[in-house]
Amino acid sequence: MNAPHFHVPQSVEEADPRRWIALVILLMANFMNLIDVTIVNVAIPTMESGLGASDSQIEWVIAGYVLAFALGLLPFGRLGDIIGRKSMFLMGVAGFTIGSALCGLSPSIEWLVAARILQGFAGAVMTPQVMAIVQVTFPPQEKGLAFSLFGLSAGMASVAGPLVGGLLINANLWGLDWRPIFLINIPLGVLAIVAGSILIPKTPRHPTLKNDYVGIGLFSAAILLLIYPLIEGRAYGWPLWIFGMMVLSFIGMVAFYLWQKRRDALGQAQLLPISLLENRNFVLGAFMVMVFFSGMPGLFLVLAIFLQTGFGFSPLESGLTTVPFPIGVLMASLLAGRLGSNFLKQRLAGGATTMVVGMLTLRWVLSGIDQSIDHWWFAVPLFISGVGLGTAVSSLFQTVLAGIPSQDAGSGSGTLQAFQQVGGSFGVALVGQIFFTWLANAEAWGATSKGTAFSNAASNAMLYVIGAFLVVALLVPFLKVTNQPGHRGNKPDEPILVEV
Repeated sequence: MNAPHFHVPQSVEEADPRRWIALVILLMANFMNLIDVTIVNVAIPTMESGLGASDSQIEWVIAGYVLAFALGLLPFGRLGDIIGRKSMFLMGVAGFTIGSALCGLSPSIEWLVAARILQGFAGAVMTPQVMAIVQVTFPPQEKGLAFSLFGLSAGMASVAGPLVGGLLINANLWGLDWRPIFLINIPLGVLAIVAGSILIPKTPRHPTLKNDYVGIGLFSAAILLLIYPLIEGRAYGWPLWIFGMMVLSFIGMVAFYLWQKRRDALGQAQLLPISLLENRNFVLGAFMVMVFFSGMPGLFLVLAIFLQTGFGFSPLESGLTTVPFPIGVLMASLLAGRLGSNFLKQRLAGGATTMVVGMLTLRWVLSGIDQSIDHWWFAVPLFISGVGLGTAVSSLFQTVLAGIPSQDAGSGSGTLQAFQQVGGSFGVALVGQIFFTWLANAEAWGATSKGTAFSNAASNAMLYVIGAFLVVALLVPFLKVTNQPGHRGNKPDEPILVEV
């Protein structure tokens, strides 16, 4: 069966006249997904007390979403090629809207975690289609502006998330407490579905393409076998079977590699091209991406609990306290955009080192807190850390992708974004494990007050975050940069957008 003919416009005259209205719909859906990542952080303590959740259960509210998003990115991106990007996008928005409704109506923590996992999978259905639709809808001379708007919306979402979340929870609309942070997505989602079905141009289907379902299963199982014991190990008292799951995770990864190698030998579709798995520079880069992004989600989980449960901040006050971080990210990202592909390794090393400095300063602030606290103490270290992230993040992706062949560019970009999300779920599990372990043993380990207990727990959890960024900085010299004029490793004119 042949795919229907689809003409990619090469001039403004050939382009669909509805493209800019369609772009607004795509931006709205993408913004809804991105803001949901940060808006939840400030609500975590309120959810924990309101639903009577345990420490590990509240970690799953964040890790479950991120993990589902990570596991779905590659297969759902491929599925968009098979059945059509527009159809997949609308299904993703519908799933995300339903997931948001279920989150907002959750009667228990188990229900909320399940709904968050649904949200994560739906986000993975929706997100890969967004860029692909723009890529085939806009002519070359308009793509730069279209893609720059995505970067702007991502920056706005990172700044707006903590503020919107804090405002909605503080307002306690109709006595719903934290629930409106999810319910607000329902009208936005319905609008995006209705308008998108009418205004977004159809994209081609390629039904002859195949997905690697065995590879998907092996990869998913290997990741779950690692993340589950890290989150639940302390609750079960670290029995032998918990460590057995971690060993099985490693075996699963080996089995996944051997399966991809076999499919390559047979000329069949692979979830990850074997050329990438055997590219040492790319594997090193993917590891650096995973480690780099393992730091921030866990940090903001800890900060929210530290500020609200430990020192009585309201969700709005907590959100305002962390705002210097996304402001730093946004400012540095705008400057990095002007530098393009210049000085990639220097920017990566400098950004990672700046993050180490910012995190060390933040740990120093945390370790000195006892009974009293001032939100201004956090402004400088969080701003420095945000500048470091904004400086490093685009150069990290560009450096890794610059060295891979053009035919693997799409797979390489998707793979790095998947490892970014895996790193996030790993970081939530590990940083949360350190924080809650210290908090549970605070008195035995010398804490003399509630404030001291939270300070010790947070400052010790920071050790992993500092170590993660230090590892990235130390690995930069081993990362090779291949100069390919006019080629950044991703599709022409297509930016690399990441969630922070």
